[in-house]
Amino acid sequence: MIVDEKPEMESFWVISAVNAIKAISYLYDLLTFPVYLVLQRPWEKRKASRRIKARPITKDEQSITYRSVDPPREMHITLERENIDTLEKVMGWITKKHGEKKCVGTREILAEEDEVQSNGRIFKKYKMGEYKWKNYNDMDRLTTSFGRGLKEYNLTMQKNIVIFAETREEWMIAAYGCFKQNMTVVTIYATLGEEAIAHGINETEVNTVITSHNLLPKFKRLLNVLPNVKTIIYMEDQLVPTDTKGYKADVRLLPFSDILQTGNSSAASLSSPKSSDTAIIMYTSGSTGVPKGVLLSHTNVISVMKSFCDVVEIKSDDVFLAFLPLAHVFELLAESVCLLSGVPIGYSSPLTMIDSSSKIQRGSKGDASVLRPTCVTSVPLILDRICKGINEKVKKSGPLSRTIFRFAYEYKLKWYKRGYDTPACNKYVFGAARQVLGGKVRLILCGGAPLTPDTQTQVKMCLCATLTQGYGLTETTSCATVMDKHDRSTGRVGGPTTICDIRLENWEEAGYRVTDTPYPRGEILIGGANVSAGYYKLPDKTKEDFFYEDGKQWFRTGDIGEIHEDGCIKIIDRKKDLVKLQLGEYVSLGKVEAELKTCPVVENICVYGDSHKSYTVALVVPNQYYLEQIANDLGITGKNLEELCDNPDIEKAVLQELVEQAKKCNLQRFEIPGAVKLCAEQWSPDMGLVTAAFKLKRKAVQERYQHEINRMYAS
Repeated sequence: MIVDEKPEMESFWVISAVNAIKAISYLYDLLTFPVYLVLQRPWEKRKASRRIKARPITKDEQSITYRSVDPPREMHITLERENIDTLEKVMGWITKKHGEKKCVGTREILAEEDEVQSNGRIFKKYKMGEYKWKNYNDMDRLTTSFGRGLKEYNLTMQKNIVIFAETREEWMIAAYGCFKQNMTVVTIYATLGEEAIAHGINETEVNTVITSHNLLPKFKRLLNVLPNVKTIIYMEDQLVPTDTKGYKADVRLLPFSDILQTGNSSAASLSSPKSSDTAIIMYTSGSTGVPKGVLLSHTNVISVMKSFCDVVEIKSDDVFLAFLPLAHVFELLAESVCLLSGVPIGYSSPLTMIDSSSKIQRGSKGDASVLRPTCVTSVPLILDRICKGINEKVKKSGPLSRTIFRFAYEYKLKWYKRGYDTPACNKYVFGAARQVLGGKVRLILCGGAPLTPDTQTQVKMCLCATLTQGYGLTETTSCATVMDKHDRSTGRVGGPTTICDIRLENWEEAGYRVTDTPYPRGEILIGGANVSAGYYKLPDKTKEDFFYEDGKQWFRTGDIGEIHEDGCIKIIDRKKDLVKLQLGEYVSLGKVEAELKTCPVVENICVYGDSHKSYTVALVVPNQYYLEQIANDLGITGKNLEELCDNPDIEKAVLQELVEQAKKCNLQRFEIPGAVKLCAEQWSPDMGLVTAAFKLKRKAVQERYQHEINRMYAS
């Protein structure tokens, strides 16, 4: 159900109106059913959803290996025929193919103005214009100019170069400019803490860092611990000149535009990479320990671009909204596939993306409303927030609107499961929800973490879009499995892509075996052209996690999966998240968190299990709106968030909410937290409690809240 609320007493006229709607819908179904049966052909959709996606190629008592049954599609075949095996060749080929088509676009910021809020406070807001576009010829010229500019400034002597910047078109221009000089791009998340940033820069021994106007000030402190860095190239701001005072005297600061201008009038030579050369050292955000640099070759990246073209349906009029971190391999690959397919990329940020974003003036349009994209990438955290936002809006509406919305949701879900679409509901009930992302989104690609079935269903129903979930890791260039576009199931991540094999191996300790029924279960191993050569300067860790067999590089993921009859995988556990409680039961902390995160009051959650105790406990960052509702129900008013979080009665009420949600999700008794602590502070990468991709850093959370954990167990 879309809104998890207790039924309320509704007035007679509301009940009468709903009964009338049900009668009308019954009559509507009766009249339109033959038409929809012929036009929508639901039996074909159900058959396509059930089709076999992969079959086993080897099997024994210890392991089973699956391979996709799908052949490569046209783009995959074309890239192989044309011998496009490096990212430099990609840029040359797409320029010839797409030429004057729109390539990358950035929205113009006209001014920053004061806006008075209802409470009298003043916030700075952007006055924004339209998107300004560069075509493929422009992109090729700019990347060439950037590569030549680096050479003119003697910045190509070092193989590695760092890009430490937010997602924007200059990021891609810089990266592809570096590829044209056979330089290795080191990517570091813009949201990492200073220690992790310094680690990545120092470990790769770079002397040049490419950053942005907003992030440059970090280097006033960082340069003291970055002895090798002698040049910083900064991407300028649209409105404000960059302050370059106060930096180490022996470090040269160069505007991004200067590199382009110098390169534009240069005839300096370019240096073409080989397919086996390392294109990217991508630092994983690291849920444990310091970030690890993953070596990704041109072969790795190109192979995944081919596989994505095999599974994702690209249309000639598609438009892509880019806002996830380009330092994340998932976003980098998605945007590279857009370039390959001639799909315009419009850049955005969380500050300006939707009409209600923090930097958008009241009454003005966010980037999505102006761009009207058809495709976006997302991570589960963002989709969870969208769903909670929809639920919040529904709850605030009147009884009639609320009841109609619930009825429409259940009505659409019923017909969707039978293979039908509901155009009337899409237009008249869910139209407003679709407008949040511009109203034209047809495809959402989701990766980075497990997506709960409830969120997956709600996004598909309310946003009326195809939600394609995939599974991969930085070590496998973001690729392993992708859901088939016809797959109507939830909770699964699809079958193997066309460029890799998926193997399950027994994990005896937790009782996962490939001989299990009804489905084989075990640790997921991935082998293929997408698998990294290993970790940068970490030979022992590389030897532990990677191996070469049967002409393929393989990676041990640490994730536990089960494979269904059609060859699709469901992630069911993770080695590092498993804890054994006092009475011998194993609890998958990640699984419990994923289920409890669907509870409306939960913004974020970390479940902890002590092996000397018989139950788990939970640290919860609450959703303020729902927490205040609970407080009101208890007669508690006039308290701020910190005071609400410290109130034992509210803690008890939230724990009861979690228990009820856990029972709905069929969690076992020993998996349900026995105590809860509410945390008023939002967990952010800057605090070091979540990664840049907002995955929990479990050890860091435990250390920060050890006193509260002890208190929960003592109580």
